[in-house]
Amino acid sequence: MPDHAAVLFANDAFYVAFANQDFQAMEFVWSERDAVTCIHPGWDVLTDRDEVMESWEQILSNPTPTNISCKSPTVHVFAETAYVVCHEMLDQGYLVATNLFIKEDGQWKMIHHQAGAAPLPDDLEDEPEDTLQ
Repeated sequence: MPDHAAVLFANDAFYVAFANQDFQAMEFVWSERDAVTCIHPGWDVLTDRDEVMESWEQILSNPTPTNISCKSPTVHVFAETAYVVCHEMLDQGYLVATNLFIKEDGQWKMIHHQAGAAPLPDDLEDEPEDTLQ
């Protein structure tokens, strides 16, 4: 299952870049060769890399950082493509997200991210509030 671990690593790199407001790291996560799309909560679909990167530059340049973490990621690999379904924990609430990846020159690169509002996941309902941050 080395591909599962590598996809999970790429997914983690996405959330680390997001949490650290690191635009260069975010650019590295996304495919430069294949078509990419992104749907931020409340936004319309962004359909090319330039639009996607401009959206992340705008989000990551916000003076108030987004306190975000990925919980309960589930990885599915199909040859050269993979996806992760997970919950995003934010100060403002909980989102469910789907992140799609493609193997590009031996590395897993994101080609799609979509997140939307969701209730607190069942597996996290019993955790103390301070562990959800």
